[in-house]
Amino acid sequence: MTEIVERTVLFADLRGSTAMYETLGNSDATAVVTQSVALLAQIVSLHEGRVIKTLGDGLMAMFVSATKAVSAADEMHESLERIGAPGDGGLNPRARLVPLRLQVALARGEVIEMSGDVFGDAVNVARLIDHAGDNETLVTSHLMEALIEVEQARFRSLDRMQLRGRVEPVHVYLLESIRRFGDTAATAFGDIAPAAPEPEGIRLIWLDQNRIYAGTSLPVILGRSPQATYIIDDTRVSRSHARIVWHSGTFQLTDLSYNGTYVRFDHDPEVISLRRGSCTLHGSGLIGLGGSPADPASASVRFEIMKFADTQPQYAPEFDLRS
Repeated sequence: MTEIVERTVLFADLRGSTAMYETLGNSDATAVVTQSVALLAQIVSLHEGRVIKTLGDGLMAMFVSATKAVSAADEMHESLERIGAPGDGGLNPRARLVPLRLQVALARGEVIEMSGDVFGDAVNVARLIDHAGDNETLVTSHLMEALIEVEQARFRSLDRMQLRGRVEPVHVYLLESIRRFGDTAATAFGDIAPAAPEPEGIRLIWLDQNRIYAGTSLPVILGRSPQATYIIDDTRVSRSHARIVWHSGTFQLTDLSYNGTYVRFDHDPEVISLRRGSCTLHGSGLIGLGGSPADPASASVRFEIMKFADTQPQYAPEFDLRS
């Protein structure tokens, strides 16, 4: 029977399994991933959701309540600490050496239930999971409208994003939680602290593109898509390759790609590799999209953190010439 209903669709994806297979071997890694996905499915059921299908290292689920879907996402992230821990139901303790990371995305809207599967725009939009960084939950504005005000306060706008196969961009929000991972709650965005009182900007330079972003022009999406904020037309660059946000007084760079994002700070020869991970940008340096900045063939964007307060005119103090 075909039925059209309004629901919240959730996609969850575990990352890091490739490294786990290399470290533990096929048999042990398969056991860890399988039990981890089973744990996510159990959380869905506990929050009155229904698993539609498992997807290798993740799953797709559906909820009647948007609030319960967000609560499920919260518990999924919190459960990640227990995955592979000693005494966690037999998972290999060596799994702690290659921890799994979790990406979650939620969208709400009309869906069609047919033969046990679910179709519709909400399903397609929920695939914005491709834009989520490690240990992040992204949601759409339609889901936000289904939450009460106190729940909405936990989200931060990432502005509009262009999703593959969709003409209209989607307003996306990031779920922030001070409970997640204890002292490492803000792995992707630094310590939770009051916003910096003075605005700062970031200059990006690639070929003839020399632009400064600050305030309402943030966040910045770097990518090959015509809808990206900063367009880099290179075959190794993904449509939405990386994201730069201003949060808690720092600029944070998050990789969203398949080929990786790399950072090399000036006066430091080490290249930092981001694979759906994040790092804080400071000073100046190069961002390699799809390849290391050390590779001349890669698309490398020069960045410079700008403190606008330092560029304001400075006035000498007044002196009493009669003294």
